[in-house]
Amino acid sequence: MKLAAIAIGIAALSGCSPVDDHDLTRLALPIAASDRSQAMWNVWLGAWIAALAVFVLVFGLIVWSMIRFRRRSDDEVPDQVRYNLPIEALYTIAPVIIVAIFFFHTVTSQNEMLEKVDNPDHTITVVGSKWQWAFNYIKEPATAEEPVYDAGTPEDPADLFLVVNESVRFDLKSPDVIHSFWVPEFYFKLDVIPGKVNSFDMTPTREGTFTGRCAELCGLYHSRMIFKVHVVSRAEYDQHLTELKAAGNVGSPEGFKDADTLAGLDEAENGAGN
Repeated sequence: MKLAAIAIGIAALSGCSPVDDHDLTRLALPIAASDRSQAMWNVWLGAWIAALAVFVLVFGLIVWSMIRFRRRSDDEVPDQVRYNLPIEALYTIAPVIIVAIFFFHTVTSQNEMLEKVDNPDHTITVVGSKWQWAFNYIKEPATAEEPVYDAGTPEDPADLFLVVNESVRFDLKSPDVIHSFWVPEFYFKLDVIPGKVNSFDMTPTREGTFTGRCAELCGLYHSRMIFKVHVVSRAEYDQHLTELKAAGNVGSPEGFKDADTLAGLDEAENGAGN
């Protein structure tokens, strides 16, 4: 009976999809919008299946125990034992197996999501600082390969423009504290660490406007570290970059140069030298 319930649940979950319109069939995730979403979806779906199997098994054992050892008219007390070696072995081995399986699939999906693209169509340097985002578009034909940037403030969040179905490499930098670059529809986030460049590649797969966030508690105005992601056609993308150049947003955004070193390190070294 329990195996039948698990089988029915797994069959129902296997019909779910990360691009379905209904929240329930996406298991509460947003509609996927990148080529890296499938790997994360596989882990998410597997976690639901494992949770369902464990729930059915444990709940079934609880109900069986209630019925099997319920109080009877003769008040006979079930046999009392100090330990049950097979059950205790099961309690030890089963969690180890579950964790090992989760670990394997997590590492496999992580490697798939972090796989690099040969010669990506676009390169964007992301600068996360207290408390704003800036996006530097590198070597774009629309601006004669002159870098231009989008930048925001806590009061006026930045905009990030991407081309649908064209690969992009994100290089993540921070001049101050740890932030985290997260777009929920991409099913992906990566830390932005001072003094270190983290990088990942992806391809947006559907047009639309999404909200990106900082997923790392970074200080007083952490909640304001949001940005808008516009996945558009190539013509709209080129037009936006041309407008940035005309507006004077040329070169590097604020904090770009400082993002290659740890904040305060130079001052500490100078103080020690004096």
